[in-house]
Amino acid sequence: MSDVFKNRLQEQVLIFDGAMGTELYKHNVFVNVAFEELSLSSPDLIRDIHKSYVDAGADVLTTNTYGANANKLSRFGLHDKMADINRAAVKLAREAGNEDTLVGGSVGPVGDINFKEGLEPERIVKLLTEQARTLESAGVDFIIFETLPSLRDTEFAIQVAANLEGPYVLSFAVDRHCESAKGEPIQRLLQTIKGIDRKPVALGLNCGNGPEPMLNALEIMLQAADYPVIVEPNAGLPKNIDNRVIYMTSPEYFTTYARRYIELGVRGIGGCCGTGPEHIQDMARSVRPLVRSEFSRSISLSVTETPLQEPVPTAEKSPFGAKLAAGEWVATVEIVPPRGYQLEDTIAKAKQCKEAGIDAINIPDGPRASSRVSPMITALQIQEQAGIEAILHFCCRDKNLIGMQADILGCSAAGVNNILFITGDPPKLGDYPFASAVFDVDSIGMVKIMSRLNRGVDIGGKAVSPPTKVLIGVGADPSAIDPERELNRTREKIDSGAEYIITQPVFAIEPLLEFIDKLDRPNTPVIAGIWPLASFRNAEFMRNEVPGVTVPDTIMERMAKAESKEDQLKEGIAIAMESVQNIRHAIRGIQVSAPFGKVATALAVIRG
Repeated sequence: MSDVFKNRLQEQVLIFDGAMGTELYKHNVFVNVAFEELSLSSPDLIRDIHKSYVDAGADVLTTNTYGANANKLSRFGLHDKMADINRAAVKLAREAGNEDTLVGGSVGPVGDINFKEGLEPERIVKLLTEQARTLESAGVDFIIFETLPSLRDTEFAIQVAANLEGPYVLSFAVDRHCESAKGEPIQRLLQTIKGIDRKPVALGLNCGNGPEPMLNALEIMLQAADYPVIVEPNAGLPKNIDNRVIYMTSPEYFTTYARRYIELGVRGIGGCCGTGPEHIQDMARSVRPLVRSEFSRSISLSVTETPLQEPVPTAEKSPFGAKLAAGEWVATVEIVPPRGYQLEDTIAKAKQCKEAGIDAINIPDGPRASSRVSPMITALQIQEQAGIEAILHFCCRDKNLIGMQADILGCSAAGVNNILFITGDPPKLGDYPFASAVFDVDSIGMVKIMSRLNRGVDIGGKAVSPPTKVLIGVGADPSAIDPERELNRTREKIDSGAEYIITQPVFAIEPLLEFIDKLDRPNTPVIAGIWPLASFRNAEFMRNEVPGVTVPDTIMERMAKAESKEDQLKEGIAIAMESVQNIRHAIRGIQVSAPFGKVATALAVIRG
C-alpha cells in the first residue's frame, strides 16, 4: 500500500461513506443474517450500496467487513469463509468506486468471547491480524480499526497494526465526554500510541450517540491528539417504531454539525449507524464549498512593477468612514432586499431610518443563499432616493474573481463606497440547493484584493487610475465553535486591510467581550450585530437554524415566559436594548436587524 491515503488527508478534507448495516436493513435484510457474508451471496446489493455513496459524493468507501473476523463469523458457521468474505468485500468496493475513490478496510472489535474456553489475548490478536492482512493483500488503501470500545481493544488493534505493512487508523467509540464505555478518558487511550514504531496516520471518532454529543467529544479529542482526525457520528439514538429501528436525525441536522466539525479542523467526515446516502449527499454539498474556500487565505496576487499608491484615508472615503475615524458612535439598520424587483417599500423604510438619524443601511447579499434583487442596485437606489448611505454586503459565493472585481469597480463608479466582505453561505442552505458555488476566494482573499484596488492595482497587476476608495468592512463571529480560528481569521482580515468589523447577531455578551479583548486590535472599530427577537419561535429559529448565532438558555426562557406575540416582541426589544447597554463600552456602534422587514422594531431598539 502507498501513501495515497495519507497524502489525500493532508491535501483535502475527505468525505467518508455512511452506514452499511442501516442500508441493508432498508433492503429487508434483518439482523439474524451475517451482513458481511452478503459480499459473497448478494454482491450486487453490496456493490449498489457502495455505488450510492460514491454518487452521493463520498471520497472514501469502507468495506463491508466490520464483523468479518473468524470469531464473529463463527456464530453463523462461517469462520472458514473469512478470507473469501474479506477479499470479496474489497473487490466490490473497488468496483463501485472510481479512479479517485479510496477504500478503507474495516476491522471491528473481535466480538463476544469466552475466556474460559482459552481465547487468550494472543489468540484475539491473531484473529484480527488474519483479517487485517487479508484486507491488505486484497488491495485496500488503509485499514481502519473501527468503534474501539475500550483500552483493551485499542491495545489489541495496535498489536495487530505492528504486523501490517500499510497505513492504519484507530477510531474510538466514546461518549460526549470523550470517555469509553468503561470510563477511560481519551487521553488514556492515546497513551497506547506513545513509543510504538508504527503509528497511525490518523485517529477517529465513530458511532456514539449522535452528532451533538460527537461535537463535544471532538473538542476534547482535538486538544488531546496531534493527529489528523476523522469523525463519523451515527444518526442519534434510534427509535423503535412499529417494530422497525428508525433514526430520526435528518440530513439537514446532520449537515449542520458536519459544518461545525469542519470549522474545528477535522480531516475526514462521514457517517455511522443510521446514516445513509442522503446524509452524505446533503453533507458533501454543503461542506465542499467551505473546504474549497480555505485555499484563498494564501491567495497569490500577480507580482507587478505597477507602483502601489497611498490609499485614501478612512475619513475621506465616506461620511460613515469619517464618523468611524473620528471615534463617533454609529448606528445602522439592516434591511434585506426583496425577493421581487420592486424597491419602493425598501426605499420607504430607508427614508424612515434617515428621518430617525440612522447613519447607514446594511444591505445583505443573498443571506442564507437566497436569491433576491441585486444588493448593488438596492444600495444605489437607497443612496439616490432615500439620501442615506448604504453598506453593501459583498458575497464571495456567486461570482469568480473577474466578476467580483468588475462589480467592485462598478460600485466605485456609482458611489457605493462602503462594502462589507463576507464569504457567504453554501447554496445548500437556501432555496436553490443544486446551484453551483464559485468561492474563488473567501472574505480574507477579497479584502486583500480590495486593499490593492484602493492602492491602484487590480488582481492582474494592472493599474487602476484613480484608485478606488472603498471603506473595507468584514464580518466576525464572536461565538464561533473554534474561537481561536475565528480570532486568527479576523486578525488576518484586519492585517490585510479591513477597517471595521460588524459581528454576527450578539445574544451572549461574554463571548463578544472576550473576543474583542483577545483580538487585540484596538484601532479597528467593532460594530455589534443586534437582532431584536420578534417571538419565541423566532428565537428558536435563530438558535437552531442560523449559522454563527448562539442564543443562550436564559434568553430562551425569557422569551418563553411572554405569553402573547405582542409581549414576546416587547421582551425581544428589551433584551436587545439590554445587550447594547452591556456591551456599549467595548464597541463603536451597532447594526440592528429589522426582523421580517419591520424597521420600527429596529428603531425602537436604537431609540432605547
